[in-house]
Amino acid sequence: MHNIAIISASVRIGRKSSRVALYFQKYLVDHKLANAEILDLANYNFPIFKETLSMQKNPSKTVLEFAEKVKAADAIIVVTPEYNGGYPASLKNVVDLLNKEWYHKPIAISTVSGGDFGGSQALILTQFSLWKLKAITIPALFPVPNIDDSFDENGLPIEKEKTDKLADIFIKEIFWFIDAFKGKSQA
Repeated sequence: MHNIAIISASVRIGRKSSRVALYFQKYLVDHKLANAEILDLANYNFPIFKETLSMQKNPSKTVLEFAEKVKAADAIIVVTPEYNGGYPASLKNVVDLLNKEWYHKPIAISTVSGGDFGGSQALILTQFSLWKLKAITIPALFPVPNIDDSFDENGLPIEKEKTDKLADIFIKEIFWFIDAFKGKSQA
């Protein structure tokens, strides 16, 4: 069974994108598709890093644990909101923290917004940052517009059948990339 890490990127009070992270975890586990763990950046409460992990003299146990979970995952689902046309600083912070852990890692992106466009600007910037670190950004997307009309606070979709159908396509693409890159060199 695959191991999927789901990065819940927002650390804001009252955040709503975490609903989508909860949904993916439940979807993967309930359908017995993968082991799924949410790496909630709000729980990690990382400081702003001044060096990548590989350059840190004495990285904290929490940083090492996070890096190991990213490295051990077969793929990552990043769930990020769009804030002011970009993605949150908390996500940029951990993207820049790691280096070799992202290398050839299949990463799927789900963007979330309160408006009609589903975080399309955050998507472009997130993909570009990960691409620069040689991550394999999966072309299948899972944009969530109008989050309040799409998911409740427990991660349950308002239109379950429609949402599950889209998630199925998204997850199948992730698995295709996992299988396609299995055994390929990772730094």
